[in-house]
Amino acid sequence: MDLDALYPPIEPYETGELLVGDGHRLYWEVSGNPEGKPVVFLHGGPGSGTSPWQRRFFDPAAYRIVLFDQRGCGRSTPHASAPDADLRFITTAHLIADIELLRRNLGVEQWQVFGGSWGSALALAYAQAHPEAVSELVLRGIFTLRREELEWFYEGGAAALFPDLWEEYLAPIPVLERSHLIRAYHRRLFDPDPAVHEPAALAWSRWEASTVTLRPDAAQIAAMSDPRTATAFARIENHFFVNRGWWTEGQLIAGVDGIRHIPAVIVQGRHDVCTPMMTAWDLHTAWPEADFVVVDDAGHSAAEPGIQRALRAATDRFAG
Repeated sequence: MDLDALYPPIEPYETGELLVGDGHRLYWEVSGNPEGKPVVFLHGGPGSGTSPWQRRFFDPAAYRIVLFDQRGCGRSTPHASAPDADLRFITTAHLIADIELLRRNLGVEQWQVFGGSWGSALALAYAQAHPEAVSELVLRGIFTLRREELEWFYEGGAAALFPDLWEEYLAPIPVLERSHLIRAYHRRLFDPDPAVHEPAALAWSRWEASTVTLRPDAAQIAAMSDPRTATAFARIENHFFVNRGWWTEGQLIAGVDGIRHIPAVIVQGRHDVCTPMMTAWDLHTAWPEADFVVVDDAGHSAAEPGIQRALRAATDRFAG
């Protein structure tokens, strides 16, 4: 992973656990300038957790940088990889409430919200629920869980570009169950037997890790080949997809009227296979006031050099 376009590595000056109810504790951290402009980073997946390099999108002299792991993943507990994992209290509404609780606990009046992929969906949902708490939005790889988005990547559309990798994604699912792959995966991912759920989780997670960059990233694929990480990631994603984010079709794009006053930048890779540009374009069409940046030599990942440069430019612009 080449991160030359970002700020140098930094360490958090404060970390903690936030008790959010329902038995869940969220890991959170703050880095950068304690007196700086607050920004909260919303990671993707859902279920991927945060990584130290994600602090580097923000000028550490200008920003008070908040990262946290959403329910069930990363360093938050209980972890969704447990054989008896209960995801009933991991929903969009719960995550929005968690962000608000974290904001209040950190004494933040208003903050910039930065999110990519699933994080872009959560950022839109949070902003629409709490517009008064959001100073700006920086969004990348737009994903809103509409039917056409899920069917493209998880039900067969993207197989046209990656037929070799698609065969590996199909492998855990019997032929007679392949008419609805998300539901077929759901049955396996939530089987308590590791001999059933781990192969399914690895196939699901590797499919995504193998296709999110313009060129294959061996390190990213290896990271998503860890059974514990892959199980939590696949289970939480699948749980949200089966429930369509608990949104009506097209809700997030239809809801931009309530947030169009918030300064925003939308960054989209032209060759994004995971969250194709059609969704970013629909959001841009509905919300022309937001700046729309298309990176012609990038796929989905925030680690792509062109995506990095565009995101850093956005956060630099809003740093004042």
